[in-house]
Amino acid sequence: MRSLWLIFAQTTTVGLALYFLVSVVQPEWIGQRRQIVEVPASAPASSEPVSAAASYREAARTALPSVVHVFTSQKVKLPKNPLFDDPIFRHFFGERQEGETRSAGLGSGVIVSSDGYILTNYHVVEAADQIEVALNDGSTFRARVVGSDPETDLAVLRVSPVKGQTTELRLPAITFGRAEDVRVGDVVLAIGNPFGVGQTMTMGIVSALGRSHLGINTFENFIQTDAAINPGNSGGALVDTQGALIGINTAIYSRSGGSLGIGFAIPASTAKNVMEQIIQNGAVTRGWVGVEAQEITAELAESFGLPDADGALIAGVQRGSPADAAGIRPGDILLAIAGQAVKDPQAMLDLIAGQQPGSSIAFKLRRDKNLVDVKIKVGKRPVASRRGGD
Repeated sequence: MRSLWLIFAQTTTVGLALYFLVSVVQPEWIGQRRQIVEVPASAPASSEPVSAAASYREAARTALPSVVHVFTSQKVKLPKNPLFDDPIFRHFFGERQEGETRSAGLGSGVIVSSDGYILTNYHVVEAADQIEVALNDGSTFRARVVGSDPETDLAVLRVSPVKGQTTELRLPAITFGRAEDVRVGDVVLAIGNPFGVGQTMTMGIVSALGRSHLGINTFENFIQTDAAINPGNSGGALVDTQGALIGINTAIYSRSGGSLGIGFAIPASTAKNVMEQIIQNGAVTRGWVGVEAQEITAELAESFGLPDADGALIAGVQRGSPADAAGIRPGDILLAIAGQAVKDPQAMLDLIAGQQPGSSIAFKLRRDKNLVDVKIKVGKRPVASRRGGD
């Protein structure tokens, strides 16, 4: 019986081994098919052009002709070598006078009207005595500064027709977009002349809105973007995917001088307001009351016994100013201007600057834990360089 069991077991084992071997080597002998690994098929090649959603060529076609290169130069005196103060040295080498050279700079600008007005940054043309503008098509023009606003770092240029040109200028002006419709995450395109290599467009998104307290300008409300902005991009355009202007590229955060993905642009709404005032009046008019303010920290709020840290602490009052005439004192806390809440010193600065000089405005203060309402006749803000108090 045992021998029969051994014969059966050996026969079964050999049969299973043969079945497995045939199923692997020749599966069709036993009615099986080899397994085929299926992969997703590639989409067939299409002869259709790339859709607009996958390309920004139309935005480039629309906006690129409106962005210009701005070349500036100024005379710089060369200091006299101190060796020429030595009479023995002068005896052998003669008298030498202080020399002059020209310092060159570059930036970008945006054509805002077909008759020759160009918007750029103030720091691009700040010290220039000669300005030349080069258009996208290679044509060049001499330009002059119509006016500037150092506190927002904006300036308006105007180009003149080439000598002997009789036809009227018809430049490709950009279309202004609605900066108030811009949202974080929107795709944006930065156009300028980085490092002087030539006109360049870079792409990114809006990283943040309303950036302030950066110490760049007096009035700050920047659009932050990660679109590459480098030296030479200043004054260039930040546009949306339709090619409409939403900002003027102004500054970058960088430890090396190159783009680190943090760039700042002045919103088109601010730029347009400043530009229109400069073109109409030659300067920007803002309200002023003559106070210096500082932020209320949690520690200050606790020491003053305040319910919260809202408002701006009046740190100083300029003698003879509208605030001084109205009785505002250091230590007062400004809570509201013309019914609008003041959250911090920057908000205070913006609200006061937006008031019409000569108008009487209600200021709400907290003084010694009491609420006080005062009327102040707003004055005209003095001209400042780049940054200044209110």
